[in-house]
Parts: sequence; structure tokens; C-alpha cells
Amino acid sequence: MARGKGGRSRQVFDQEEGRGGVMLEYTEKIRETAKKLLESGKVEVFIGYKKGSVPMMNEPVLIRSPEETDVLHWDSHCALNLCNYLTKRKEKIGIVATGCNSRNIVIHIIENQISRDQLYIVGVPCKGMVDHRAVKRAVNHREILEVTEEGDTIVVKGRDFEEKLEKNKVLQSNCAVCRHRNPVIYDELVAELVEEQKDVEPYKDVAMIEEMDPDRKWGFFTRMISTCIRCYACRNACPLCYCPTCFVDESRPQWVGKSIDPTDTMTFHLLRAYHCAGRCTDCGACERVCPVGISVRQFTKKLNKDAEELFDWEAGLSLDQRPPLDVYRPDDYNDFIR
Repeated sequence: MARGKGGRSRQVFDQEEGRGGVMLEYTEKIRETAKKLLESGKVEVFIGYKKGSVPMMNEPVLIRSPEETDVLHWDSHCALNLCNYLTKRKEKIGIVATGCNSRNIVIHIIENQISRDQLYIVGVPCKGMVDHRAVKRAVNHREILEVTEEGDTIVVKGRDFEEKLEKNKVLQSNCAVCRHRNPVIYDELVAELVEEQKDVEPYKDVAMIEEMDPDRKWGFFTRMISTCIRCYACRNACPLCYCPTCFVDESRPQWVGKSIDPTDTMTFHLLRAYHCAGRCTDCGACERVCPVGISVRQFTKKLNKDAEELFDWEAGLSLDQRPPLDVYRPDDYNDFIR
């Protein structure tokens, strides 16, 4: 596929490519495509990412005019799921989509939150997003002023230091075991498809928990959420949490208390996980935004494992199939009824 440079000077691009390589090429293609779509009127709004005000914290952005497209950006810190901005929109929309983003788009279409005809999907083959917490740990929590990429190397700079890290050692945990790096639906790609990871064990940590006796399991999850402050960042970042009124906000009846009492907190996390059963794409947005670093995915990963093992189902891979909890088949796994 042709990869235009948007008319920019070859010399300027070569200088930038030395610092950012493929990521800058992705950025150029995304900007070029967004500008073309907005100028032609094919879309009314383009949803992508812009560079954040602090290192490793890129932000979602909605662009409505061709003149704004220069703000669009792409690198290994574009991890928040853009599907949060699709729900019930009426415009014609252009949107950037990695593997997990595209799978959530499929779910939004199946659940009638958006129409496929409204969307122009710009597919981005992805080799994983960087875990900002892992980078901070790697530099002993010194103040980071700049993070750039040189191929498969992450360059971290502070006032009195510069360190180079291997990208595959500081990936988000969901990216390290991702089996769907390429978008599952798209109208245009910014680059060639990447090779999928075939030898990963996505549920190795879940299997370890399954081997625990009930008391150890309860202790594991109780300790895991003990620092939860009930800020609901995980819910707000999740593209599946689009209910007009969340169950935690219901007052008639009140399903769960508002306190950080351990019972209320556990009830919130368990019920939210079950709302995502058979729908979660393991995009990692919930963990990325948690201010206290809770491994929220431990709840939903077990349900993903069960859906795959019992129903041969992974969320968001096809527009032609309904989720397992949405249908009944005579050959469904039924041992749990006994």
C-alpha cells in the first residue's frame, strides 16, 4: 500500500524518521487520510489521538476541519480506547482503529450503538502500547521529561539522565499477550499488516489463580482491590460501559453502596466484570487509567477465558455473530446447570 508523505520535504521527513521511524510514517498517513476525508465531506468528524501535555499520556481528539489535522499523532502511547466517543453519535465518522479498537467497533455495531455505514475506519497495525508505569519503574521513578522511539527502542530522558529500554520489555501486559494486533475491520490501512503473535499464553495468570482454593482466591482479589478509591476511572475508560445510568448510581433499588467498604468495592468490581462478560476485548484501558495501579483485567480475563473455552468465542472478531450471552444454542455448554 502506498504511504504518502503529505507533500512534505523528503529531507525533513528523513530527519524526523531517524527519531521516530515507522511511528512518524503512521502519523503522516493518519493526518493525510483525515484531511482527505474531511475535505471531501466523507466524514464530519475524525476521531484520533493528539500528543499529550506530559510524556506517555497521549489524548483522544475529535477533529472537525481539515486545518486541524496537523494535531493528529501516533506512537506507542495511544492506548486509550477511542470507541468511548462513538456511542449514539449521528455524524459520519472517521476513526483510527488498532486491533482492540476495531474489535470494540464491531461490538458497538452489533449492540446498535453506531452504524457501520456511518464509519470510515482507518486501520493501524499495532505492535503494542508502552506501559507508562513500567517505564517509570525502569528509570527508578525519576522525573521523565521526554520519551521517544527509535525502532524497537524507547528513549527516556530526564534532567540528568538518558536511558534506552527495549520496547517489548515495557509493553502493557495485555499487549504482550495480544493475538489480534491487526484491525479486524477497516476501510483503509496506514501500513502493511503485522505478523500476529501465535505462541503467547494469554491466560497463564488466570490458570494460576484457578488452581487456588476458594479462600486463597478470595484473599487474592481482596488484596488486589484493597487500594481502590472508587474513582470509577476504569468504568469511564471502558468502551463497553455506556449504560445511561450505571448500576452503581441507581438508587431505586440501590444495588451497591458508594463507600470504599471492602464489600461495596468488591461488589462494584464483580458486577462490572460480569457486565463485560463475552464483550471484553482486553484492550487494557481500565488498567491504564487506574490511579492506584490495580490489575483490573484479572476480573475480566477469567470471563474471557471461559467464553473462549466453553463457547469458542472471542469478542469483536465478526459482525456476523452474536455474543454467547445474547443467544442460546442446543449444543451450548450446560454442565453448570446440574
